[in-house]
Amino acid sequence: MPKRVDHEERRAQIAEALIQVAGRRGLHAVGMRDVAAEAGVSLRLVQYYFETKEKLLFYGLQHLTDRFTARVGTRLAAAGPDPGPRATIEALLLASLPTDQESRTFHLLYSSYSILSVTDGALAAQPFIDNPDAAENALTGLIEGAQAAGLADPGADARTEAISLLAMTATMGTSILVAQRTPESAIAVLRHHLDRIFTAGGHTTPDAGPRTDANTCP
Repeated sequence: MPKRVDHEERRAQIAEALIQVAGRRGLHAVGMRDVAAEAGVSLRLVQYYFETKEKLLFYGLQHLTDRFTARVGTRLAAAGPDPGPRATIEALLLASLPTDQESRTFHLLYSSYSILSVTDGALAAQPFIDNPDAAENALTGLIEGAQAAGLADPGADARTEAISLLAMTATMGTSILVAQRTPESAIAVLRHHLDRIFTAGGHTTPDAGPRTDANTCP
């Protein structure tokens, strides 16, 4: 009896191959034949599942996002059953900094997708992300909750702070990729700004959760 093919598993295998080869060569330089070779399958099979390179790229982005979500979940689990808003925000932001090979690949490829979606009409026609404001809204809600609990500066504008933290993390991630700064220095800067936001009566809150030394990558 022939073995039953798990189509989602095969799609994930091909998407993982895309991520691996694009992480080495750059997303712009990857073709469907390269992905097929990386996955150990035929070019025809890749074309059967995805038809065009643009469809393959979009599915690869979804796969990449799923991996990032799992990475954030792992960090939050490590922070304990009730980490609080400060530790939750720190886990979300640190997960996106390229401090190891997996997060480096994520940052590199996600940035590449953003650039390609501007110049590639077929990719731009796809919904780049389902909810582009999800991270901003999540951070804003966490800061507002901390303010209500007396754990954050009540005078801070929660949405502006959320936007600033996300922009800062994205920019520092790129600076790490190009070796402008070390992951340790980027983490120290990020925690400096979190310390500024999460104050109560001028003091750092005890809600920061478990932290590693600033000179050690998490």
